[in-house]
Amino acid sequence: MSNVRRFLKAHPLWVGFLPVILPLLLLLGMQYVWLVRLEEASAIADRAALATCRDAIVSEVLYEYGASAERLLNVPAYDLQKPGLERVATHFASRSFAGARRPFVVRFGEDEPEIWFYHAETGTLEAASDCDEERAVTLAATSWQFLHEHGVEMDAARLSVEERDPGNRIVLYPILNSSRRLVGLTGFVLDTGWFRTEFLPRVVGRILPKFFQRSALREIQVTVSDGGGRRILAISGERPGEIARAADEAGTAGENTPLPQEVSGPFSLVFTDWSLGIGSRRMTSEQWAHSNFGFNLALSLLTALILIAGIVLAMRTFSREMRLSQMKEDFVSNVSHELRTPVASIRVMGEFLKRGVVTAPEKIREYGAFIESESRRLTQLINNILDFSRIESGQKTYALSEGDPTPVVAEVLKSFDVQTRDQGFEIVWSPPEKPLPLVRFDPEALGQAVYNLVDNAIKYSGESRRVEVGMTNGDGGVTIRVSDRGIGIPRDEQDRIFERFHRVSTGLVHDIKGNGLGLSLVKHIVEAHGGRVAVSSVPGSGSTFTIRLPASEASQAPLSL
Repeated sequence: MSNVRRFLKAHPLWVGFLPVILPLLLLLGMQYVWLVRLEEASAIADRAALATCRDAIVSEVLYEYGASAERLLNVPAYDLQKPGLERVATHFASRSFAGARRPFVVRFGEDEPEIWFYHAETGTLEAASDCDEERAVTLAATSWQFLHEHGVEMDAARLSVEERDPGNRIVLYPILNSSRRLVGLTGFVLDTGWFRTEFLPRVVGRILPKFFQRSALREIQVTVSDGGGRRILAISGERPGEIARAADEAGTAGENTPLPQEVSGPFSLVFTDWSLGIGSRRMTSEQWAHSNFGFNLALSLLTALILIAGIVLAMRTFSREMRLSQMKEDFVSNVSHELRTPVASIRVMGEFLKRGVVTAPEKIREYGAFIESESRRLTQLINNILDFSRIESGQKTYALSEGDPTPVVAEVLKSFDVQTRDQGFEIVWSPPEKPLPLVRFDPEALGQAVYNLVDNAIKYSGESRRVEVGMTNGDGGVTIRVSDRGIGIPRDEQDRIFERFHRVSTGLVHDIKGNGLGLSLVKHIVEAHGGRVAVSSVPGSGSTFTIRLPASEASQAPLSL
């Protein structure tokens, strides 16, 4: 339990993230189930819409042919008894139907039935000649001749269709006398070409927009297959206004191309051996529903990911602000402690001098040196804070000039004399053995950087009381090294110690007071001089900080003889 508490305390982001992500995952799970059910319902609804549309087309064909056929063929029985049948011809002429290729009349008598075909060009009825149409009508009238000969009484006259000869499909209408006995037939041979190229495309073009939106019509395909399953007509719903014109081309081109017929069934009344199918060009209802399911699921996941990313970003920002707030609190506390120590020491020494407790000249000089040393330390701390503020606001500037940095480093080390003597430290100074190249530097800023490194070395020396400072000429410039034999820095912390406010979070390093600004200022100062700073450290064996400053262009120029 204690480990869990430590983990949650160390990772506050998860504390706020889990209560949000769990309901979101539950919501995604419920949405997935809903999308699965929606997929199933969508497939069923799409198929139902296709089936309803197909039934509407079939009903329109039934109504058009049924109503037109009855209007054309409903002839009074007494008109068939007149020798010339002129009134029947007049009746056919006044009620023409484009789907009727050859209207005809069959009159039953004692002998063989008499057959007359109507000629639209002359407007007359003429006796049938020996042709395929005449034979088809004779075959169709055979069964009706039997009813006439036996005087069968019929309830009512109803249309019938004879399609045994697919090339000559015939619609028949029985003519009954007042005794409800059959006296003859009227009928016509169906115009198959007109049905395919004009009538059916026009009906499809009128029906489809009632069931599908304009954007969906381009995917709808209506097909007609004959009794052998061969596709004889394909009608696209993409352009309803042009569908009749394009239907003949669609019916003759690409007949071997497979087209879906999700919902199919036969016509009623006429062309009953043909099948009318309707479906999508590219995919079935199940495939469309699955595609929509994938799109909706991807959209839901994308929305959830965006929401999670927003939550994570907000939580990270919140966590960062909390860390910064804690860093600032630690900074204020550490700075207060570091300020209090030299101020208290200066005040005590000043009181001793004021009260005359110390009268010996050598003691007065010692106290004065101590006050000066603590004042330098206090000044350095204040300078660090002020410089950090200027760097953060972008107002920090450096007064660069060419020179030898050795005197600056030596002056910084001299300021530590009192502190090192009182604490028993030994600073080993190794000046350069040969003249160094000139570098461009700001003496005050470079001194501040070296001071911070030496101050850190003293703080973190642990049991050791030895700090080594050296300068060499190498890598085309000047190298300044500050080494201690103290507690060292863990490897995973060495890349972060130059960050502002960052202090090592574990071990003995964390127990030593500091404000987390010294090394970040060192890095900024060195990089502003065009150099670089690096650290090499082994925990328990000490650390070495190296500043490398590039030589100025004047030093790199060849000497002229």
